[in-house]
Amino acid sequence: MKVEGRRQSRVGDLIREKIAGLIIEGIKDPEVRGLITVTRVEVTADLKLARVYVSILSEGIERRKAFGGLRRATGFIRGCLGRDLGLRFTPELEFKLDDSFDYQDRIEELLKQAKKK
Repeated sequence: MKVEGRRQSRVGDLIREKIAGLIIEGIKDPEVRGLITVTRVEVTADLKLARVYVSILSEGIERRKAFGGLRRATGFIRGCLGRDLGLRFTPELEFKLDDSFDYQDRIEELLKQAKKK
């Protein structure tokens, strides 16, 4: 299990808050706005890489379009983070889909089916 330091945790929380705000107010791409939730951010010990986990409320093609729009906005997001966070180096951003909500929904559905039987 990975142990995260206090600084990593604080920087991760700041990045999560800033990116969530940018998704709501800063990114102009309609495929991205309102569909994406930043669930967590993991920052490496040297603060050079931030893995940003996102949950996307849509399915199929809409999900791929929203994720693609987010990846296209990476440079813009990183520039805003560099300006707002005041770190010596702005971490590289790596976006990953967080499927934990989908997994949770699937488990709940299976439990409901088992209860009916």
